[in-house]
Amino acid sequence: MVSLAKKQSVSLTKQSNSPLTSLTFGLGWDPIKKTGFFGKLLGGSAEIDLDASVVLMDSNGDKIDTVWFRQLKSKCGSVIHSGDNLTGEGDGDDESIYIDLALLPENIEHLAFTVNSFRGQTFNEVENAFCRVVDQNGKELVRYELSEQGQHTGIMISSLKRDSGEWKFTAQGLPCPGQVIDDMMGRIVSELV
Repeated sequence: MVSLAKKQSVSLTKQSNSPLTSLTFGLGWDPIKKTGFFGKLLGGSAEIDLDASVVLMDSNGDKIDTVWFRQLKSKCGSVIHSGDNLTGEGDGDDESIYIDLALLPENIEHLAFTVNSFRGQTFNEVENAFCRVVDQNGKELVRYELSEQGQHTGIMISSLKRDSGEWKFTAQGLPCPGQVIDDMMGRIVSELV
């Protein structure tokens, strides 16, 4: 497993010891622990509702499809979302997105993975956020620990690019305004294309 810093890339095809047939993008986070008198009075932490989404784009950056909590499966059937986690509680992946690479249409060249706060909570209220990619054998290929905080409500956390038959993962960490993925499309396209 490779741990990446912001803007670093790696070939997932090379990280996996077998031909890639599917990938699972996992996202996890925790609500920041409140300290002091009011933190203890309020129970130490609050629920944070972050939403993992993925936009599927062609080589020109044109949106082909979006998978998020309101559409849990792509129209082509190749991308499936695990469902909405409203709290961020517990260890491991809070939300995951499964990608069947064999079913993914050939015109899809970019997959941009985003995290949004639909309720408008900012990333100043989030800690221990990460994304990771696991292959069809359960092998964790790459992990990106998000350390940036801020007043933004969205972030393009990572991207996948089809590159000469290989899949290249990039840790993006790009803060964006927006409580849903459509609010971020301008920033996503300008970053990837």
